[in-house]
Amino acid sequence: MEEEREGKRPDASSTILSRLMNPSDANPLGIVHGGEILKMVDEAGGLAAMRHAGSAVVTVRLDSMTFLEPIYVGNLVIVKAMVNWVGRTSMEVGIRVEAEDPMTGKRVHTNSAYAVYVALDEEGHPRPVPRLIIETEEERRRWEAAEERQRIRLAQAQRRRSGK
Repeated sequence: MEEEREGKRPDASSTILSRLMNPSDANPLGIVHGGEILKMVDEAGGLAAMRHAGSAVVTVRLDSMTFLEPIYVGNLVIVKAMVNWVGRTSMEVGIRVEAEDPMTGKRVHTNSAYAVYVALDEEGHPRPVPRLIIETEEERRRWEAAEERQRIRLAQAQRRRSGK
């Protein structure tokens, strides 16, 4: 029988990172490298997962990410992350990336992603995470969508293991 796990609200894990994009972050056209954005996405997602779990975490999966708009040198990149769903040892974190022109304040949504993290104990083994306390319709909608994505991930993993 699983032990009773204390719970946390999604906003307890909410994390926002921001960073000004410099020429060293970009290609010769002044467009920021996707790898720079992926790194920020994983950092923000990992921090949200750590805040929820209260422990170290490892990235298990980063779902596909489409770059909707370019990010340019001089843009302030804002990455927002929050836990959407938890299993026993794993968590899905929703991550949204925006680029802001700091002189005008105009923001554009550039990417979104979902990442899965597993909490680790001191020996590096998976450990249980607090349950997620859902109180609003928006939180319920995010939980249900994440639960469906997790079902798809598990089915894909099963197909890979069985060689189909």
